[in-house]
Amino acid sequence: MLAGQCLDRRLADRATLEREVTAWQAARNRAGRGVNWRFTTEDARIKLKHLYPQLRNDELLGRGVWRRSTAS
Repeated sequence: MLAGQCLDRRLADRATLEREVTAWQAARNRAGRGVNWRFTTEDARIKLKHLYPQLRNDELLGRGVWRRSTAS
């Protein structure tokens, strides 16, 4: 984002760079632009299921130690 909107040209020195970045940042913050997430939390859980640990029933009930289940 920054590169396309602010740093699309050569700047003379570091001070100029810092002024440009500060001005760009202030404008972005004033605009209040949010993040456009590409998918919902539920979609992420489905897509990234292999990254989430699978808990066994006894672990859910507070018995036993926390560890990953080998079942998929």
